[in-house]
Amino acid sequence: MTGAYLIGIVVMLVSMLVSQQLKSRFQKYSQTPLANGMSGREVAEHMLRDHGIHNVQVKSVDGELTDHYNPVNRTVNLSRAVYEGRNAAAAAVASHECGHAVQHATAYSWLTMRSKLVPVVSVASRFMQWVILGGILLLSAASPLGEPVLLVGIVLFGATTVFAFITLPVEYDASNRALAWIRQRGVVTQAEYALSADALKWAARTYVVAAIGSLATLLYYVSLFLGRRR
Repeated sequence: MTGAYLIGIVVMLVSMLVSQQLKSRFQKYSQTPLANGMSGREVAEHMLRDHGIHNVQVKSVDGELTDHYNPVNRTVNLSRAVYEGRNAAAAAVASHECGHAVQHATAYSWLTMRSKLVPVVSVASRFMQWVILGGILLLSAASPLGEPVLLVGIVLFGATTVFAFITLPVEYDASNRALAWIRQRGVVTQAEYALSADALKWAARTYVVAAIGSLATLLYYVSLFLGRRR
């Protein structure tokens, strides 16, 4: 398990650096007021209307960078700083979350696939570490159950890794939809657009780091399993 811990530490450190950069840029770009004076809520509502979406509610939620789209109750949930903010960062985040609403309304294939995996990943993430640990302990005890138990754990972990990589096109597509819309509709100036694009770029990198970290850990467990079979 030492290798998995080392991978986890490295991924955690990189993730912290990326998250720090994201928060730093969000705070910096929050100081740049939009020339049109629109709030994040107004940007979100405007984008939804433009795409003919009238059954999605824009809500304010507590926390920092807690913004998300909930396809179950069809709500765009914006943190207070984004909901009330009238700046480039708020416009970027609000339109990005609406990008997910547009994906949902148009049955975007990657989002549909991701949604179908949610129940599986929910179960897998709850049990995979315990199953993998049990498999490794059984292998150490030379138990014939070690290999099949570890293999089950690897399959469960693999499901979460697949989920992490499917999330990437979903997030990048939402950002592309957001940036295209705010530019086309003149929601931001050229200078504000550059800030919005940079903020979304760093947000996307948090998902990239998570996916790469998950893949690295999965490959470690696979190598451990194959090594035991030799």
